[in-house]
Amino acid sequence: MPKQSWQGGALLAPVPPVLVTCGTMEKANIITIAWTGMVNTKPPMVQIAVRPTRYSYPIIRESGEFVINLTTAGLVKAADLCGVRSGRDGDKFALTGLTKEPGGKVSAPLIAESPVNLECRVAQVIELGSHHLFLAHVEGVQVDEQYLDAAGKLHLERCGLAAYCHGEYFTLGKSLGHFGFSVRKKAKKKRRQG
Repeated sequence: MPKQSWQGGALLAPVPPVLVTCGTMEKANIITIAWTGMVNTKPPMVQIAVRPTRYSYPIIRESGEFVINLTTAGLVKAADLCGVRSGRDGDKFALTGLTKEPGGKVSAPLIAESPVNLECRVAQVIELGSHHLFLAHVEGVQVDEQYLDAAGKLHLERCGLAAYCHGEYFTLGKSLGHFGFSVRKKAKKKRRQG
């Protein structure tokens, strides 16, 4: 089928609609960010892209701290609300009913209802144009214990994580394979002895 030129927006999708908290326990804000991700493993680093016109932008820029709170299906309504309402107009924690929890490494609060919280400290800001990219070190990770097995392995597939794709929210679907499955040798079937 022939392809057609398209002048749309974000083409890399789906993306995670994360709830980013900033500020302090006394004066906090939540902004929904979909342009985010890991950029390095050693040291662990992430990035978020924020428009300078957003209420949270100067808070993150001045404090140099934020928390990425993963969004589950149960948090999608709050994520949507935090993406369309400005913190200039009121307290988003009060508006959404989400619970503030103190972090261990940064001043910005965690969202207690989120299964995973990444406490981040800004290392660099790159002014790109419509958005500025905050590159940050992950200083601490908080995980809801129900998603850890006895060996301490994290099972994110049990969280019901949300994805955002061209204006709609989805939950992650069935597993299609695991890393390396395309090259892993198949186990030999044992012969039945009779």
